[in-house]
Amino acid sequence: MTVALVDVLKALGNPTRLQIMEWLRTPEASFSEYEPMADRAMAGVCVTHLASKTGLSQSTISTYMTTLERVGLVRSTRVGKWTHYRRADAGVEELLARLKDHI
Repeated sequence: MTVALVDVLKALGNPTRLQIMEWLRTPEASFSEYEPMADRAMAGVCVTHLASKTGLSQSTISTYMTTLERVGLVRSTRVGKWTHYRRADAGVEELLARLKDHI
């Protein structure tokens, strides 16, 4: 089942979530000041690094990332007790195609 386009756009309507999506395009460059806890290409960026970079609490970032995951824009991976997030390129491509069809 495809997530409604309006739900995806609502998820991106939050400036912090939109900024996170931008950072996740180039995680190595965007998070170079943080020592990776796992391979960023495979696992993504640790939620603690996302929280630190945004200045928001881990619980707020977790909620934001759950929203982005629910609409198919990111994927999560557990590494030990930490959750890492990376862009779901297929979801991003689907969004772009759907926008092209609608606008």
